[in-house]
Amino acid sequence: MSGVLLAVVGLVWGAEVGEFEGGAPFGLVEVSDRVDSSGLVKSALPVAAAAVPSSAASEKPVAGPIAKSVGIASPSGKDGPVAPFETDAPLTSQHPIDKIVFSKLRQMGIQPARLCSDEVFVRRVYLDLIGTLPTAEEARQFLDDPNPRKREALIDQLFQREEFADYWAMKWGDLLRIKAEFPINLWPNAAQAYHRWVRTAIRDNMPYDRFVRELLTANGSNFRVPQVNFYRAVQSKDPQTIAQAVALTFMGVRADKWPKEQLAGMAAFFSRISYKPTGEWKEEIVAFDPEKLIQAAPPPALPGTVSATSPTATPLPPAPSAKPSASGSGAGSSGQGQSSPAAEPLVATFPDGTTIRIPPNQDPRVVFADWLIQPKNPWFAKNIVNRIWTWLLGRGIIHEPDDIRPDNPPSNPELLALLEKELVDSGYNLRHIYRLILTSKTYQLSSIPRSSHPEAAAQFAYYPLRRLEAEVLIDALNQITGTTEQYTSMIPEPFTYIPLGYRAVALPDGSITSAFLEQFGRPPRDSGLEAERSNRITANQRLHLLNSSHIQRKIQEGPKLQALLQSLSSRPAAKPFPAPGRKTPAGRARDALRSAQLAAETQTAEKVLTELYLTILSRRPTPKEKATIAEYIQTASVKRDAFFDVVWALINSSEFLYRH
Repeated sequence: MSGVLLAVVGLVWGAEVGEFEGGAPFGLVEVSDRVDSSGLVKSALPVAAAAVPSSAASEKPVAGPIAKSVGIASPSGKDGPVAPFETDAPLTSQHPIDKIVFSKLRQMGIQPARLCSDEVFVRRVYLDLIGTLPTAEEARQFLDDPNPRKREALIDQLFQREEFADYWAMKWGDLLRIKAEFPINLWPNAAQAYHRWVRTAIRDNMPYDRFVRELLTANGSNFRVPQVNFYRAVQSKDPQTIAQAVALTFMGVRADKWPKEQLAGMAAFFSRISYKPTGEWKEEIVAFDPEKLIQAAPPPALPGTVSATSPTATPLPPAPSAKPSASGSGAGSSGQGQSSPAAEPLVATFPDGTTIRIPPNQDPRVVFADWLIQPKNPWFAKNIVNRIWTWLLGRGIIHEPDDIRPDNPPSNPELLALLEKELVDSGYNLRHIYRLILTSKTYQLSSIPRSSHPEAAAQFAYYPLRRLEAEVLIDALNQITGTTEQYTSMIPEPFTYIPLGYRAVALPDGSITSAFLEQFGRPPRDSGLEAERSNRITANQRLHLLNSSHIQRKIQEGPKLQALLQSLSSRPAAKPFPAPGRKTPAGRARDALRSAQLAAETQTAEKVLTELYLTILSRRPTPKEKATIAEYIQTASVKRDAFFDVVWALINSSEFLYRH
């Protein structure tokens, strides 16, 4: 059924993005050669209409040939904007980001892409900022708004949406490893309290320096002081493992590759943390313990596993005048250190090489946090602005975003320095950085490259294509169809109940999941690495979207689609009218009635089609799409079924599956 539709419609907007580093040219492509004589789909998604190798030496525009190959080139010229995805608005800009980016592109001889159209922008900014598709009405209102500054106004509106806090709490949940089950083992009560605190901080726009300081310096119950779960969400209580987690999350550095002495020096700041159980099941008090000594790392959690750190943490040398202390080498598996008969100053070394002596009664975590959040810290602001740039534009100025090191320099140092300064000057207001990026023309470039230069992607000459995250994708499918999803957790006690209608983006615990989320690359939240999340589309994912009963039921039984299509007759289409005979008054009246009925049916079908496009793709169909789909619907015996086929084709298109 649906395979035949692809052969007839031939309008799936396709790109095999996984093969082109997130930025292959794309367009409407003919797919009939991928459907065999029986109407079965030969391949799950169409390939790109034109692909320009990243290693191409010649520097020539590519948008024109793409547009011609898909038959949607603008009449303004052979290298004109591709409708409905681009606009011919000028790229001149006084925005501080654009000045830096466009200047670098000119120096390197790279032609930037055109600006994206309003149709592309409204969908892009909804997905990038709140992880949610705009509704048909929201898309229509934006597209019909004549305000020349409507893009900036929309960005400001989206900051106030509850979905903003949901989406970015999900992102931070990945980094902070908010997960109840093995190997993190926060337990549901703690995981949900932790997620609630993170979400509230994002909703209230807590300054980023305060956010990090609270996570690093908190003391108390894991159920009642959620911030302490930062330490419990690390797989080992060994100070070196904690130091690695801190460096990765807040400095963007993989400290496991540091020299042993450097890692041991930073680990000392986290060597006096105690973990004490209470009378409440699974509750634990995490707090500064001035008498705790550096201890041996605990054994692996399971037979056959290997600890992420060396078997024994390196003790720090005591001060020259310090008295000998009891050995801490005999620490047991309980995670508790031994008490010192005479508390001594702690010697620790910051990652920049500065050594400090910390009095026994002072929490070394506070000392480290105060050093970390200083405006001149070489890692703190750099890490978070680089992450935000990556989240919004698909690639870091330093790439990968959690691999900051001297031999991995930024592709545009001036741009990174600007963002760092803006963050510090704004009082560590993350929304200021989001808005600064989103309002730039660099962010609003089309995803159709105009340059084959090998550095075009690294210099942000176009917006890169990225598949929707698993949570965003299933939420979009549910929103379109009006259906729900069941999410469960393997934790047997206490049972975690997630009511129907709960959005996947808002799930508080990485252990609460579904078969769809697992199949589509939701991260396990075990390490805090960005690479844990996989957004590369696989053959199994394609087949699930094309052929699974899960997706077919959503399309055919979804109440939202049922309501949208209820105006269409479920009866077979009437046979063609016979040629009129002699034009009597009664015959002319019948002909007029039939013509009116046909016109009404056509108008209704066109209205439904427009609503489907706005609901699924956040845009209206092009004239070519209208004509081709109308031709297909006219051949269908039941119009409702034909429209279900259209829905199926649209949600299997790359235009739906990818940010663009």
